[in-house]
Amino acid sequence: MNLLAVIIVGLIAGWLASLIMKTNTGLLTDLLLGVVGAIVGGWISTLILGINLMSGINITSIVVALLGAIVVIAIYRFIRRGRA
Repeated sequence: MNLLAVIIVGLIAGWLASLIMKTNTGLLTDLLLGVVGAIVGGWISTLILGINLMSGINITSIVVALLGAIVVIAIYRFIRRGRA
C-alpha cells in the first residue's frame, strides 16, 4: 500500500510542481518526474530528519513530494539545457 500511496502522491506533486515551475515538457513527463520527486523527497527527508515523512496520502507527504519534484524538475531542466 505504501508504494501505491507514493505513486499517487507523486502524481499530485508532479502536477503541482509543473504549475509552480511553469514547465512545458508534457503532462506525462511532469507526472513521471513527480513520482521520482516523491521518492527523492522521501529519501532526503529521511536522511535529514531521521523519520519517513512519506506516510500515506496526506498534506505532509504531498509537501515533501512537491519539494522533491521541484528539485527533480530543476535537475531535468539543467540536463536538457546542456544537451540542446
